[in-house]
Amino acid sequence: MATTTERMKAISPSALHPNYSVILPFEETFVYEDTREWMERNFHTAFYWVAAYMVFIFFGQAYMSSRPAFRLKGPLVIWNLALAVFSIIGTFRTLPEMLHVLRHLGLQHSVCSPSYIENGVSGLWSWLFALSKVPELGDTVFIVLRKQNLIFLHWYHHITVLLFTWQAYAECIGPGRWYICMNYVVHSMMYSYYFLRALGVRVPKNIAMIVTSSQIVQMIFGCFVTYYSYLLNQRGEMCQISEATAKVALTMYGSYFVLFAKFFINSYFGPGKNKKRTTDKDKPQTNGTANHKKSD
Repeated sequence: MATTTERMKAISPSALHPNYSVILPFEETFVYEDTREWMERNFHTAFYWVAAYMVFIFFGQAYMSSRPAFRLKGPLVIWNLALAVFSIIGTFRTLPEMLHVLRHLGLQHSVCSPSYIENGVSGLWSWLFALSKVPELGDTVFIVLRKQNLIFLHWYHHITVLLFTWQAYAECIGPGRWYICMNYVVHSMMYSYYFLRALGVRVPKNIAMIVTSSQIVQMIFGCFVTYYSYLLNQRGEMCQISEATAKVALTMYGSYFVLFAKFFINSYFGPGKNKKRTTDKDKPQTNGTANHKKSD
């Protein structure tokens, strides 16, 4: 039986990448080796961002404790719209590549081969995805300045995703194709929902539950593709992810699943959910859950 390496060598270049109907100049000229090298050299800056983030949370909440909350409705609308548009574009620039690979090369190649980074279109938007984890920290700025309840899941999620994403891109891991596409899709729904709420649109509760459920499903698939890649490496197949990175990813996705599932149950099925709704200030706020009310 041919190994993964032998199968990859036998694949024609045209089978690796889809034919995008439109390729922009900056996508066509994208060189992933340069960005990967840059991420490797500057990985330490991710820790600086995390440190600044934690300092802001501590001192920001202390500063706001004796001051009235900011409304920030206008900036909140623009913020969520910008992230929604970015995520939607990212979905349309990366998902076709993954579907093409699944259709023509199968699940194993989609999980093990980092060919998505070599494609100019999906490669560029994979890099932008990694970089976007820094500005996404701005979600917390709104929570702190609006004096909303900041729970562990929110800041834990932001910190770990930022650090892991930068490292994963520098390592050029195969399962990253799945991580990136899933996150783009979920964030397209999530930030579109936030945008509507920021405008004051009353979105049905079922939509909120769907958004949160999609995040939980993302964690399940994240665990699956990571464990699958780990098993392939254990069997001697070539799967582009180190054992250490696979274990970190499994721990991360597993913890997300537990925390998001607990949040989902408490938010929609916990005691008193059929009674009078709590105030916005008392509601838990977290990235990736539709119970995060940011509109008022």
